[in-house]
Amino acid sequence: MASTPADVKEYPNSYEFVIDMPGLKSGDIKVQVEDDNVLTISGERKRDEVKEGEKYLRMERRVGKFMRKFVLPENANTDAVSAACKDGVLTVTVQKLPPPEPKKPKTIEVKIA
Repeated sequence: MASTPADVKEYPNSYEFVIDMPGLKSGDIKVQVEDDNVLTISGERKRDEVKEGEKYLRMERRVGKFMRKFVLPENANTDAVSAACKDGVLTVTVQKLPPPEPKKPKTIEVKIA
């Protein structure tokens, strides 16, 4: 299983994972969120069928299955994940959760005994 290089970017409202996937169709790529915080990108690049009378002199392009797993930060919204593949580049965007509101101080009434 081949490891595919990836770029990971952070924006104010999202995280973006960018992976080169030349020659793959969207049906060959699977994007999943596992265990509520693990982004998994996997797929398979198949070898072209060899035609009669054809033989390879050199075969350098990688074929086979690939998988990448990324542990998402706590503020990643795993319900807001989108993926798009354009010109052989897969971009997976994970939105961030809004920051938690700061806790207001709790006032305790002092009773006089």
